[in-house]
This record gives sequence, structure tokens and C-alpha cells, in this order.
Amino acid sequence: MSFDVLIKGGWVLDGTGAPAFRADVGITGDRIAAVGRLTGAEAATVIDAPGRHVMPGLIDCHAHGDALVFDPEVQLAALRQGVTTFVLGQDGLSFAPASTPETFAYATRYFAAVNGTHPSADGPLSVRELLAGYDRATALNTAYLLPHGTIRYDVMGAAERAASPGERAEMLAHVERGLSEGAVGLSTGLEYAPGRYADAEEIAALCAPLGRLPYVTHMRGYGALAGTGMAEVTDIARRSGAAVHVSHYHGPAATLLPLVDAARLDGLDVTFDTYPYLRGSTILAMVALPSWIPAADTDRALELLESEPVDWDPALWPRITFSHVPGAEWAEGLSLPDAADKAGVEPGEFCRRVLIDTRLEAGCVTARPDEGPEGEESVRAILRHPGHTGGSDGIYVGGHPHPRGYGAFARMLGRHVRETGDWTLEQAAVHLASHPARRFGLAGRGLIRPGHAADIFVLDSETVSDRATYAAPRTLATGVDDVLVSGVPVLAGGELTGATPGRALRP
Repeated sequence: MSFDVLIKGGWVLDGTGAPAFRADVGITGDRIAAVGRLTGAEAATVIDAPGRHVMPGLIDCHAHGDALVFDPEVQLAALRQGVTTFVLGQDGLSFAPASTPETFAYATRYFAAVNGTHPSADGPLSVRELLAGYDRATALNTAYLLPHGTIRYDVMGAAERAASPGERAEMLAHVERGLSEGAVGLSTGLEYAPGRYADAEEIAALCAPLGRLPYVTHMRGYGALAGTGMAEVTDIARRSGAAVHVSHYHGPAATLLPLVDAARLDGLDVTFDTYPYLRGSTILAMVALPSWIPAADTDRALELLESEPVDWDPALWPRITFSHVPGAEWAEGLSLPDAADKAGVEPGEFCRRVLIDTRLEAGCVTARPDEGPEGEESVRAILRHPGHTGGSDGIYVGGHPHPRGYGAFARMLGRHVRETGDWTLEQAAVHLASHPARRFGLAGRGLIRPGHAADIFVLDSETVSDRATYAAPRTLATGVDDVLVSGVPVLAGGELTGATPGRALRP
């Protein structure tokens, strides 16, 4: 027997939830060719894996690598955790489909602190063109959700109203076209502009063509407001018949999990992703701007910030740490009160200046009210739920990002398997690989079996650990040194090989 790559002597976790078994894995081209005792087999590349686990590549169900996936540092951060696929187009805002320069500029500017700036595209962009740009241009696979906010802006601009029947029809045509070009679902960001101006009727109409693909939502409320958010989610699911996937589901488990269970008992197909941290990260404008300032109209928002008094909520200030402040990078990593003190102004005035000077581009890490022992117990309970899939919500923009992009999956594989016992490794492979592959229609992925795509990593379960912290967020994880994407070694000895076999995945 001869293979291109042979992984020898490891304990295989095939992604089905079955116990680990000792086996070799032979790979030919981009596919798994054989799994078993491959005595006498030869290969051009041999990876010795005794004492380690061989697992299907993990799928990050919520990543903001839309522009930064091309960055080797971001690829390394993901691969060092066993992640081989990013699901992009999250929170209803990304680069495509944008049929006008104005739409592309808006999606880029408004979410610059989240998605970054695309390194090559600079104008109208279709889903087909965006996916073509990812294909074989990065070490990671990518899958893409149609961003509702981008589509809405393309049709309605910054309008703060319900869509007319004609506008819904035009948006629906965007959705149908995007799905035909390879999107794996539809996303909304109902706390961001302009998605927050949509009602359930509009969103349900746009979900109609999804079939088995999911409607993925940043809900209109989390934590104490999760009941309101989930009520709208289930309303949309009933109206449209769509499967639903809730993004970064966080808050008190005693409140959140019964909402999911009730929906599932009612026959709705509901899943969610979450990351194992108590702090979040987003754009400063979403956290701080009062609702009467039109965030989707940047020029008008800046005009009002310059001319009108703002009744800021001072309770926010100690919860905010700057992650991205272009032009004032010295403030990155500082809390808002500390940065304001260093600048010699009041916190509200400093927030106003940052929003104006960055044209609403600033990003932040935010402490949530549920931090503390009860919050940690909620994280653990949410991870254990059968509807859970893994998502980092990784944001890689700025000098001091949230550590989740560099450590979420390693934290789940280390702390939540080895230390707390929330999962077995067999369960981890289901939550982080095979379940996400099913959710997003990625057939032939998420399992180690002959004929499946050879997205595989080798795990040292005794040493895997997240090392990224809020103080040092760009610190790489440990415990994963060898990763294959489409049968090609992309990480060897813990370092990038320079290969870029990542595929733009289509359902």
C-alpha cells in the first residue's frame, strides 16, 4: 500500500462519538483513503502519532476572518488549535453580495474593527467572486453565510424602517443568487445597523430559499434579554420552516437552555455556538451609541456626535477595554476610564472623541454582567448541551483583541475536557467537528472515514492548552503540532509549512 501521507499509530477519534481506537490513517490526494492497521504501508510523508489523538479538523462556526484569513498569523492561531475551517459572513455584515461601491464601502467601514479590510477587493463583489478569492489562497478552508445587513443596505441603504414588498423581493433575489453561488446559509446581526431595522416578517421571507441550510443569527438580545431574542428566533423559524443557529449564545444557563429545549420540543431545528469566555468583543458604536444616533449613516452619526449632547450610560465605562483604536493605538489594551484619565478628559468625552476620530471604527472587549463563578458555571452548562457547536467569535483586528481567536478551541480541548470533564474527547470531536459539518451542509467533512476530506489534526491531549489571556491575547495555543488541510500538511512541528490548500467550501 502506498499513500501520499500516512499518520501512524495514533488513537483515532472519528467524530461519531465512538471510543478512540488505535489505527493508522492513509491519505491519497485530498481524501482519506484508509483507516486501520496499515502494516507495511509507505508514504511520501509520514507523521508518527503514538500517544496522540488523530481527530477531524475542527470547524469554527463563528469566525471574523473575512479579511484576515489571508494573514499567516491568523492561520497559525487557528491551526495551533486544530481548526481547519472558518465559517464567515457572520452577524449580518460582510463584503458580499455588494452590487454597488457604496454597499461594499459601508460593509467595510462599519465592521472594520471586526472583519478588517479586504486585502484585494475594493468595489462591487459577488459571493462567487468572494469565494473564488479564498479558494486555495489560504491554509484554512472557508465557508460563507449570506449577510442580511449587507443585502439590506444594498437594497435600502441606511433606511430605518420596514422593507416594502418590492424591497423584500429584491433582497430575496440576492439571497437566491448567493445560495446558488455557494453560500451555506443566511446570517443576521439584529443589534447592528442596518439589520436591527428588520422585522420578523422580512427575515422569514428571506429564509424561505434556505432549505436544509441554516438561518444564523446574532439575536436582538442576550443575557437577561435572551427570552426576547429567542422569541423572535422561534417566530422566524415557524414562519419560514428554516433551521436556526444562534450565534455566541451566552448568559445564564438556567435562562438560556430551557429556551432552546422548548423550541426543540416544539419541533424546531435549533442549534447554537458559544465560546468559553465571560467577556465579549464588538465595535464600540454598538455598545456605546444611543439608539437615536443613526449608526448606519456614518456621516449623520458623526454630525450628531459633534453637535448634540449625548446622555452616556456611565455604567458602561468600566466594562470597556479598547481593542482597536486607529490613530490612538496607545489606548489599545486600556480600559476606557484609564484611557480617559491618561488623556485628561472625562470618560464620556473620551468615548465621543474616539468614535468621531475613528469614524465609528473603534473596537472593544466588553465585560458582561454575568462574569464570576455563576457565569463560569453557565459557560460549562451551555457547552454540555447537545445543541452546542464551537465558535470562537474570533476578531483579529487591532493591537489588543479578545484572546478567544487564539485560544477558544484549545480551551475547550484542554480545560473543558482534561480539567473539568465537561466533555470526553469523543464528545469534543462531535461538538467541534461532525456536528458543525452537518449544520452547515459540509458533506464529506467532520469525520475520519475513507472517502472524506483529509482535514485532520494530531492532538496531544495531555498538553493542549490555551495560553492567550486578556493581557497577552495573541499568545499561541499548545498541544497541536501537525495539521492537514485537503491532505496537505499546513502545520508541521507547530509551524506553518507555507502551503495554501484551503478550499472555499460549498454545501
